[in-house]
Amino acid sequence: MGASALPGAELQALCALVAAAARAELMPRFADVQRHMKHDGSLVTAADLAMQARVRADLARAWPQYAFVGEEMPAAEQQRRVRESGAGLWCLDPLDGTSNFAAGIPFFAVSLALVMEGRVELALVHDPVRDECFVAHRGHGAWRNAAPLAIETDPGVPLDRAIAVVDFKRLDAALAARLGAAPPYGSQRNFGASSLEWCWLADGRFHVYLHGGQKLWDHAAGGLILSEAGGLAKTLDGEPVFRFELVARSVVAARHAGLFADWHRWLDQARRDGSAQNAC
Repeated sequence: MGASALPGAELQALCALVAAAARAELMPRFADVQRHMKHDGSLVTAADLAMQARVRADLARAWPQYAFVGEEMPAAEQQRRVRESGAGLWCLDPLDGTSNFAAGIPFFAVSLALVMEGRVELALVHDPVRDECFVAHRGHGAWRNAAPLAIETDPGVPLDRAIAVVDFKRLDAALAARLGAAPPYGSQRNFGASSLEWCWLADGRFHVYLHGGQKLWDHAAGGLILSEAGGLAKTLDGEPVFRFELVARSVVAARHAGLFADWHRWLDQARRDGSAQNAC
């Protein structure tokens, strides 16, 4: 398999592989989670580890030429595998939205990206609750199941009427307070599974996005899906979100260029105002 010319049949095979693993390893545990989860979270840990082991083994059988890194690996091993990625590296979050899963909230996903030569070439985010598989292939577009994801040229709503997804927990306290006191958007949500939030933005289920810190497996797949659908994303400092490293990255994103410019401008001004107040 070459990521520069990945055939549709292999994309479908990858979706089928991940979906089958989720049906076998995640959904039975999710059905039981509220009744049987222990205080130490052991049932959730079992779901994460079982899903990672299953997907890793299935990928190795189908595409043995690529290495693998998963969220549930020890940190030192993750670092080593990123440094020694070679020809290609699968990057997996086996259960994104663990807290939702543990609470019985049906919003979680499996996130998988293929990184080659320091950039994401292939992305997949599977939502086993809704049986939705979001995929993207660099330069070839993005899809939800068989439906292409393409963002309209007309943004439809201005920022002051936009639906925003904002993760307040990882934001600077001053910026979070400013957003809470005088938000520039129409309404706000926080769903709790980063990879799926990227996909819902790409699919038009909300309009602007803000997150204070995502790891590689949180943004690698979703970022390519949004980009291939026509959306935009940068860090709060105006840098590209994706960097092939394990350090957390902030995310500012929107479906349309005009909305993105207004959203990033507002955030930039709010941060400058906060810095000026701190200096006084």
